[in-house]
Amino acid sequence: MELQTERLLLRKWRDEDVELIVRLVEEPNAGKYLTEFSNREKIYEWIKAERDGFERHGYGLFAIERLESAGFIGFCGLVNVGYQAHFTPAVEMYWRIHPDYWGHGYATEAAAALAAYGFEKLKLNQIVAIAAVENVASRRVMERMGMSHDPGDDFDHPLKAVGDPLRRQVLYRINPREWHRRRKL
Repeated sequence: MELQTERLLLRKWRDEDVELIVRLVEEPNAGKYLTEFSNREKIYEWIKAERDGFERHGYGLFAIERLESAGFIGFCGLVNVGYQAHFTPAVEMYWRIHPDYWGHGYATEAAAALAAYGFEKLKLNQIVAIAAVENVASRRVMERMGMSHDPGDDFDHPLKAVGDPLRRQVLYRINPREWHRRRKL
Protein backbone atom coordinates (compact mmCIF):
# COMPACT_ATOMS: atom_id res chain seq x y z
CA MET A 1 0.00 0.00 0.00
CA GLU A 2 1.47 3.30 -1.11
CA LEU A 3 0.13 6.70 -2.10
CA GLN A 4 1.99 9.06 -4.38
CA THR A 5 1.53 12.78 -4.91
CA GLU A 6 3.36 15.16 -7.21
CA ARG A 7 6.32 15.39 -4.81
CA LEU A 8 5.81 12.72 -2.15
CA LEU A 9 5.70 8.98 -1.61
CA LEU A 10 3.58 7.80 1.32
CA ARG A 11 4.72 4.25 2.07
CA LYS A 12 4.41 1.51 4.66
CA TRP A 13 6.96 1.27 7.44
CA ARG A 14 10.17 -0.75 7.43
CA ASP A 15 12.14 -1.94 10.46
CA GLU A 16 15.00 0.40 9.59
CA ASP A 17 12.66 3.39 9.95
CA VAL A 18 13.16 3.27 13.74
CA GLU A 19 16.26 5.48 13.42
CA LEU A 20 14.36 7.94 11.24
CA ILE A 21 11.69 8.33 13.91
CA VAL A 22 14.39 8.73 16.59
CA ARG A 23 15.82 11.69 14.62
CA LEU A 24 12.36 13.24 14.32
CA VAL A 25 11.65 12.80 18.05
CA GLU A 26 15.03 14.29 19.00
CA GLU A 27 14.28 17.46 17.00
CA PRO A 28 12.90 19.86 19.67
CA ASN A 29 10.27 21.59 17.53
CA ALA A 30 8.75 18.31 16.33
CA GLY A 31 9.57 16.08 19.32
CA LYS A 32 7.45 18.02 21.79
CA TYR A 33 4.36 16.70 19.98
CA LEU A 34 5.68 13.11 19.88
CA THR A 35 5.58 12.19 23.55
CA GLU A 36 4.52 8.59 22.85
CA PHE A 37 8.00 7.80 21.47
CA SER A 38 10.19 7.65 24.56
CA ASN A 39 12.68 5.00 23.34
CA ARG A 40 13.64 2.83 20.35
CA GLU A 41 11.69 -0.19 21.63
CA LYS A 42 8.48 1.85 21.81
CA ILE A 43 9.13 3.16 18.31
CA TYR A 44 9.70 -0.36 16.98
CA GLU A 45 6.46 -1.54 18.66
CA TRP A 46 4.65 1.45 17.15
CA ILE A 47 5.94 0.65 13.64
CA LYS A 48 4.80 -2.97 14.03
CA ALA A 49 1.36 -1.81 15.23
CA GLU A 50 1.07 0.53 12.25
CA ARG A 51 1.82 -2.29 9.80
CA ASP A 52 -0.75 -4.49 11.58
CA GLY A 53 -3.29 -1.63 11.44
CA PHE A 54 -3.11 -1.52 7.65
CA GLU A 55 -4.02 -5.20 7.59
CA ARG A 56 -6.99 -4.73 9.96
CA HIS A 57 -8.42 -1.40 8.80
CA GLY A 58 -7.04 -0.71 5.34
CA TYR A 59 -5.42 2.47 6.61
CA GLY A 60 -2.86 3.72 9.09
CA LEU A 61 0.20 5.93 9.22
CA PHE A 62 2.62 6.11 6.30
CA ALA A 63 6.27 7.11 6.22
CA ILE A 64 6.70 10.16 3.94
CA GLU A 65 9.57 10.48 1.48
CA ARG A 66 10.29 13.20 -1.04
CA LEU A 67 10.34 11.72 -4.55
CA GLU A 68 13.19 13.95 -5.73
CA SER A 69 15.62 12.72 -3.09
CA ALA A 70 14.00 9.62 -1.57
CA GLY A 71 14.56 11.01 1.91
CA PHE A 72 12.33 10.49 4.95
CA ILE A 73 10.69 13.75 6.01
CA GLY A 74 8.02 12.56 8.44
CA PHE A 75 4.84 10.55 8.61
CA CYS A 76 1.12 10.95 8.05
CA GLY A 77 -2.00 8.88 7.83
CA LEU A 78 -5.47 8.06 9.00
CA VAL A 79 -5.95 6.57 12.47
CA ASN A 80 -8.87 5.62 14.67
CA VAL A 81 -9.07 8.00 17.62
CA GLY A 82 -8.01 5.79 20.52
CA TYR A 83 -9.88 7.45 23.37
CA GLN A 84 -13.42 8.55 24.15
CA ALA A 85 -14.44 12.14 23.55
CA HIS A 86 -17.53 14.00 22.43
CA PHE A 87 -16.63 13.42 18.74
CA THR A 88 -15.68 9.71 18.87
CA PRO A 89 -15.70 7.23 17.28
CA ALA A 90 -13.77 9.08 14.57
CA VAL A 91 -10.98 8.70 12.03
CA GLU A 92 -8.24 11.27 12.49
CA MET A 93 -5.91 12.68 9.85
CA TYR A 94 -2.48 12.84 11.46
CA TRP A 95 0.92 14.13 10.34
CA ARG A 96 4.37 14.98 11.65
CA ILE A 97 6.95 16.60 9.38
CA HIS A 98 10.59 17.18 10.33
CA PRO A 99 11.09 20.95 10.82
CA ASP A 100 13.77 21.01 8.12
CA TYR A 101 10.88 20.51 5.68
CA TRP A 102 8.33 22.92 7.16
CA GLY A 103 7.09 25.71 4.94
CA HIS A 104 7.16 23.74 1.68
CA GLY A 105 3.53 22.55 1.66
CA TYR A 106 4.44 18.90 2.25
CA ALA A 107 1.97 18.41 5.13
CA THR A 108 -0.87 19.90 3.09
CA GLU A 109 0.06 17.79 0.05
CA ALA A 110 0.15 14.61 2.14
CA ALA A 111 -3.10 15.54 3.91
CA ALA A 112 -4.85 16.07 0.56
CA ALA A 113 -3.77 12.58 -0.55
CA LEU A 114 -5.10 11.15 2.72
CA ALA A 115 -8.45 12.92 2.36
CA ALA A 116 -8.83 11.66 -1.21
CA TYR A 117 -7.99 8.13 -0.09
CA GLY A 118 -10.32 8.34 2.92
CA PHE A 119 -13.32 9.71 1.06
CA GLU A 120 -12.91 8.09 -2.37
CA LYS A 121 -11.51 4.64 -1.48
CA LEU A 122 -12.58 4.06 2.13
CA LYS A 123 -15.91 5.93 1.81
CA LEU A 124 -15.49 7.64 5.19
CA ASN A 125 -18.28 10.03 6.17
CA GLN A 126 -15.97 12.38 8.08
CA ILE A 127 -12.30 12.94 8.89
CA VAL A 128 -11.14 14.91 11.90
CA ALA A 129 -7.82 16.53 12.72
CA ILE A 130 -6.67 17.38 16.23
CA ALA A 131 -3.85 19.59 17.47
CA ALA A 132 -2.71 21.34 20.61
CA VAL A 133 -4.06 24.88 20.66
CA GLU A 134 -0.51 26.24 20.36
CA ASN A 135 0.27 24.13 17.26
CA VAL A 136 -0.38 26.93 14.78
CA ALA A 137 1.43 25.21 11.90
CA SER A 138 -0.88 22.17 12.01
CA ARG A 139 -3.92 24.40 12.34
CA ARG A 140 -2.87 26.20 9.14
CA VAL A 141 -2.72 22.85 7.34
CA MET A 142 -6.22 22.02 8.57
CA GLU A 143 -7.51 25.36 7.32
CA ARG A 144 -5.81 24.98 3.92
CA MET A 145 -7.51 21.59 3.68
CA GLY A 146 -10.88 23.31 4.03
CA MET A 147 -11.56 21.71 7.40
CA SER A 148 -14.03 23.52 9.65
CA HIS A 149 -13.39 24.50 13.26
CA ASP A 150 -16.04 25.19 15.88
CA PRO A 151 -14.45 26.48 19.11
CA GLY A 152 -17.25 24.67 20.97
CA ASP A 153 -15.64 21.40 19.84
CA ASP A 154 -12.28 22.16 21.49
CA PHE A 155 -11.53 19.81 24.37
CA ASP A 156 -9.08 18.71 27.03
CA HIS A 157 -7.25 15.64 25.75
CA PRO A 158 -8.14 12.76 28.10
CA LEU A 159 -4.66 11.22 27.83
CA LYS A 160 -2.83 14.42 28.81
CA ALA A 161 -2.34 15.33 32.47
CA VAL A 162 -3.92 18.39 34.04
CA GLY A 163 -1.37 21.16 33.72
CA ASP A 164 0.21 19.71 30.55
CA PRO A 165 0.48 22.67 28.13
CA LEU A 166 -0.55 20.33 25.28
CA ARG A 167 -3.73 19.19 27.01
CA ARG A 168 -6.09 21.72 25.39
CA GLN A 169 -6.84 20.59 21.83
CA VAL A 170 -8.63 22.02 18.83
CA LEU A 171 -10.82 19.82 16.64
CA TYR A 172 -11.28 20.36 12.91
CA ARG A 173 -13.62 18.34 10.69
CA ILE A 174 -14.31 17.74 7.02
CA ASN A 175 -16.86 15.56 5.23
CA PRO A 176 -16.90 14.26 1.64
CA ARG A 177 -19.21 17.02 0.40
CA GLU A 178 -16.93 19.75 1.80
CA TRP A 179 -13.86 17.94 0.45
CA HIS A 180 -15.25 17.67 -3.08
CA ARG A 181 -16.40 21.30 -3.02
CA ARG A 182 -12.93 22.38 -1.88
CA ARG A 183 -11.22 20.40 -4.65
CA LYS A 184 -13.24 22.25 -7.28
CA LEU A 185 -11.99 25.66 -6.10
